[in-house]
Amino acid sequence: MRRIPVTTATQHPDNAGAPYWERDGDGFVSVQEEVTECVSAFRDLGVDEFMWDWEGKDADEAVVDKLLTRTYNLFRRRRLGRDIFLTFRIPNVWEEKGYSLLRAMMAIVTAEDLARDLRLAARPVIEVILPMTRTADQLVYIQHAYRDLVSFKRRTFTHREHHNIPYLGVIPLVEGVLDQLRIPELLREYIRRHVRLFKQPPPYLRVFLARSDPALVSGLVASVLATRVALADLAKFSREHHIPVYPMIGVGSLPFRGGLTPFTVPQFATQYAGVHTVTIQSAFRYDFPLPRVRAALQELVRLLPKTKAMPIASADRPHLDRIVDKASRAYVSSLAPLLPLLAPAFAAVPSRRERRLHVGLLSYSRQLGKKALPRAITFAAACYSLGLPPEFIGLGRALQSFSPAELVTLERYYGNLHRDISCAARFYCRESVSMLARRCAPLKRLVREIEYAARLLNITLGPRTVVEQEHAILARRVAASLKHPHQLSRLIAQGGVLRHSLG
Repeated sequence: MRRIPVTTATQHPDNAGAPYWERDGDGFVSVQEEVTECVSAFRDLGVDEFMWDWEGKDADEAVVDKLLTRTYNLFRRRRLGRDIFLTFRIPNVWEEKGYSLLRAMMAIVTAEDLARDLRLAARPVIEVILPMTRTADQLVYIQHAYRDLVSFKRRTFTHREHHNIPYLGVIPLVEGVLDQLRIPELLREYIRRHVRLFKQPPPYLRVFLARSDPALVSGLVASVLATRVALADLAKFSREHHIPVYPMIGVGSLPFRGGLTPFTVPQFATQYAGVHTVTIQSAFRYDFPLPRVRAALQELVRLLPKTKAMPIASADRPHLDRIVDKASRAYVSSLAPLLPLLAPAFAAVPSRRERRLHVGLLSYSRQLGKKALPRAITFAAACYSLGLPPEFIGLGRALQSFSPAELVTLERYYGNLHRDISCAARFYCRESVSMLARRCAPLKRLVREIEYAARLLNITLGPRTVVEQEHAILARRVAASLKHPHQLSRLIAQGGVLRHSLG
């Protein structure tokens, strides 16, 4: 059985400050710097895996060549594909144009050739992540296409003595709340299709649960509970089908996006018990002291593999389904009328990576009804910068709609709710929100709902420390500067540094 990674460094652009390895110190990580970043993650932080992102961005196709030739001694000691792992997140050709997919697959094939020529026994890339997976057909399509590509190369380029391994593992990245609640159906069909194609079931499954995009589209409560249900379902599926399942989860540092920082590892491990692999995004790596980051990574490796998913009692499942539905509806109805107000702040969030826009031929967008949403990091950054943490959007309305039994169920399966909302509440700024509410009537209702949620949860709204008071001052300036975009970007960046995460 291969080694399954616990910590996966990613290229998510949520860092407010500059990376510790960056020479210019501007906080922007260019495509040219990403190979350096990858080497540092393996060498300086000791992560198990690095996710190389081909989705919605330009990627360096020669990444494996550069890793193996520039730092050969490092990867001779710790072999890619055996000890540490480079995993491509490929584009979803059902959502965006597939120009990068063939490039990514060719990079995987030729990387295997290079590793063999360098006498490195393991294949450098053995798995890919398929974002927005919705059907088993999509997973099998990728595997079938890779097998055909290897066969084509063998027939066409006959000068090579050795041939490539025709099997590529595919990790489904399940992003929607409803899709996460239906994961067993997806996996059952995938196993059936896999047996038909390869004459045997997969030796194991890695299933990637998103946290940011479900929160963006459905809100905090719905996304957390959907993840808890998915983890329980995956554990049950593994037992019933006798296939090891290793859940992954994609989380950021702010509670809205998962709440994993170098200082919250124990709470995170409890809340998401059953997760085997966790993403270590840019803010985690670059916005906290480096010694603490290293210690937290070691703590994750020690804790996560030991946790077991909390089973869902049969009597609780109907309650959870209703809670997820009510919470999602409350979030959507609260957020939709706010989007025009928030749009200038979305546009002003400073870029930290070279990414394609959510418009045009090469891109796609997350949707809220008929309205396009920004990326989750951009959304969280804008809301926090205005003193309106997105954790509160729809929360009060949802809590008002829950029955007493549903409130008990919520507390049972979202044990960190009070902690998460308390953390977000420190960055709530009454003055800036009141300023915005004078221009947006729906925000006045949201303010009342926020105050109701705070009373129900016994939480104090507003800053408590000097740093949080500085953040509130910036939030007032951001709210006053929405019509002055040249000032917004700088103010948003400053706020991100104070909260140790851009978004």
